[in-house]
Amino acid sequence: MRSKALSFLKYTFLILCSFVSIFPFYWMIAGATNTSNKIAEGKLSLGSNLLKNLSDLLEGYNIPLIMWNSLKVSLVTAVLSLIVTSMAAFGFEKFTTRKSEIIYSILLLFMMIPFATLVIPLFKMMAGLDLINQHLAIILPSVSNIFLVFFFRQSFKSFPDDIIDSGRVEGAGNYKIFFKLVFPMMKSAYAAAAIYSFMNAWNSYLLPLIILQTEDKYTMTLLISGLSSASYVANYGVQMVAITIATMPTLVLFLIMQKSFVAGMTGSLKA
Repeated sequence: MRSKALSFLKYTFLILCSFVSIFPFYWMIAGATNTSNKIAEGKLSLGSNLLKNLSDLLEGYNIPLIMWNSLKVSLVTAVLSLIVTSMAAFGFEKFTTRKSEIIYSILLLFMMIPFATLVIPLFKMMAGLDLINQHLAIILPSVSNIFLVFFFRQSFKSFPDDIIDSGRVEGAGNYKIFFKLVFPMMKSAYAAAAIYSFMNAWNSYLLPLIILQTEDKYTMTLLISGLSSASYVANYGVQMVAITIATMPTLVLFLIMQKSFVAGMTGSLKA
């Protein structure tokens, strides 16, 4: 009897948590199909204004170009950050020295610095490189993600040193060992890091806000932010459509790679 009561409480709690997690997503979908007035009134059922909201959004903004900007920035950032941070983490873990441990500790301390304090120095640096209003100015600061260095190093701790030694016996150099042996066996960790890096770049707002100055360079986060101040009366229906469109790429990516994401976060190693 006691076990049944505990099971009931457990599943009730899980159902409530699921509802809390799913409800904002449903509200976003329902809002995209309703008028601004209906959303303001708190209507939660699906409406029939989706096509009108979508048409208004497409007429006012070049959505395909803005989506392409976001995808380009996110994909390039994800690929470069995976290469740079994983190689750095592999070096820190497998070629450990006293100096490297000091440098690694300093890098971890940098994680405590709020990103907002770096905005002005980054802006001045990119201005000096003549990269203002260029997507490269957003990509470069995001490549050296300290959290990913930490994440990959923790993953590499479980990588057998015997495999690396075997590669060296066969005459392989460090780069060949990394790309031919390490990378294929750490796919789960790379999948988890790829999702994190992509979502982090896709949702980036503060740096694009100060770097990108023309609409043809905008990302989806800047578009959504601009919709709330585009007129005296906010069009919530159009905003919900834009948010729905912006959510789809990250949602699809996670659904495709969710098994690898879970395996990578739990530190599994697959050959």
